[in-house]
Amino acid sequence: MTGLSETETARLTALHDYEILDSAPEPEFDEVVNLVAQLLDTPVALISLVDGDRQWFKARVGMDSPQTPLGQSICAHAIQADSLFEIPDTLDDARTAGNPLCCGELSDMRFYAGAVLKSASGHRLGTLCVLDIRPRRLTELQRRTLQVMADQVMRQLDLRRALRNEEILRDEIDHRVKNSLQTVSSLVRLYRARAREAETKEMLDAVARRVTAVAELHSALYQSELRSEIPADTYLGRVVALLRSQAPEAVTLAEDLAPVRIAPDVASALAVVISEFAANSFKHAFAGVQAGRLTIRLDEGPQGLELFCEDNGRGAGVAEAEEGAGIGKRLMHAAAEQVGGKLTLAAADTGYRLHLVVPPPALREGVAA
Repeated sequence: MTGLSETETARLTALHDYEILDSAPEPEFDEVVNLVAQLLDTPVALISLVDGDRQWFKARVGMDSPQTPLGQSICAHAIQADSLFEIPDTLDDARTAGNPLCCGELSDMRFYAGAVLKSASGHRLGTLCVLDIRPRRLTELQRRTLQVMADQVMRQLDLRRALRNEEILRDEIDHRVKNSLQTVSSLVRLYRARAREAETKEMLDAVARRVTAVAELHSALYQSELRSEIPADTYLGRVVALLRSQAPEAVTLAEDLAPVRIAPDVASALAVVISEFAANSFKHAFAGVQAGRLTIRLDEGPQGLELFCEDNGRGAGVAEAEEGAGIGKRLMHAAAEQVGGKLTLAAADTGYRLHLVVPPPALREGVAA
């Protein structure tokens, strides 16, 4: 941008900030030029962006080349105008009489009209323009149509940039959150190692599991195309994998998770329930047991989302243990209540079972605690 005026440098900076130049075709813009060409009855319609040494077409009808040198750009004149720019006969206008687009071997365009694409900051990025092979004038309705459609193009450009900036911001937030959670997790492990009371250690273990589940949730959200929902089987599968690494040597974990998409708050609640059920089973149901199995199943049925957790350990032993502190049980009930779920627990000589039902409204939107 050496040698350019301060105003032109700022204009080009604004244009490049949209990151639209040389981007792939997009239906939202292609539809505009097709519609404008039909409504204004012209063979050529372009969304033209004026760069430092060229004009590049984000969308085009009736023009083979995706760009032309700046010296052939009528739009470079149009962006200087305060209102819709129209040249009834290009061969009678000094600005275009010698333009290869209007005479010579390249083309014989005799008419031009363009509406400026102006950013909110006032920078003129290019035009929505039409060209014809015959001299003519637009009617007042056609002029209004061209201006309205140009405004729509600018709104699309602004929306496209806003979504990109939002994505960058979200990614940065996710990155910072994950780093913060790693720091919290390290502190929890440090305090846990120094704790002497069994109940304190149990509480810190529960905190560590919660932090891990939240970290995995942010990871799932980061990788999800739709941030308002995440794949339950992928996210909860990660949670189960972490629990599997913490299981007693003779205990196996098996999961059968339906590939449904769920709201992040529901996913978080399910992770807490699964983590606490597994932790209780590891500690109580399989204490002194040679081998065992814990099964986790997630289905979507008429009642909503259904979670089943079951172990084949000492069910009665778990029930007796939970008559004490019962931290895990309280956490599971609290998590279920946050999403309007109904949680039932049952102990027997052959194992311990959990059934959680999250109704459809909570499944998609979540329920405030």
